[in-house]
Amino acid sequence: MKRKSRLPSIALPVIAVLAGLVAYQYGYLAVKAEMASVRERQAARMGTLERYVNLIAEKPSLEKRLETLKEKRNAEAAKVISAETLSIAAASLQNILKGSITGRGGSIASERVEKPDDMGKFKAVNVSVDAMLPDTRALSDVLYTLETNTPYLVVREVDTRVRNFKDPRDLMVKLRVSALTSGK
Repeated sequence: MKRKSRLPSIALPVIAVLAGLVAYQYGYLAVKAEMASVRERQAARMGTLERYVNLIAEKPSLEKRLETLKEKRNAEAAKVISAETLSIAAASLQNILKGSITGRGGSIASERVEKPDDMGKFKAVNVSVDAMLPDTRALSDVLYTLETNTPYLVVREVDTRVRNFKDPRDLMVKLRVSALTSGK
């Protein structure tokens, strides 16, 4: 009597169990991990989409804020002499001085552009003027005009002398005036 081998009867269920474990490990768990990864990417994309939607919803308020900042920048830019170069800014400052002095009945004897001062982002343009003014009231008006002018001007030095001590009418005035510019 030949004894039947039990090996196939034991091996077949073991093989089936091992095949099931391999299918579970590399099939089901791999698919489950891939699905979790897809969900994570989908959640990240939804978060990004929500941020974009919120930014788009904020667009009108951001545009209003940008507009107010532009207006503020333009208002601040009016306080400095706008010129492309320092020499153009100095010429503009000289024209302002000439107009102020000659508008009050004065005359200009000489004018000089001095070395500009470096103030970081801005430059300070300096101009010295020797002028003749008819009286102290004209000097007062000139100084008031320069101090209240836009763009802002700073009178750094004033030297006033009477031209003729016997007839103290005409004044010889030396002014040193500065202004900020954003020129190069």
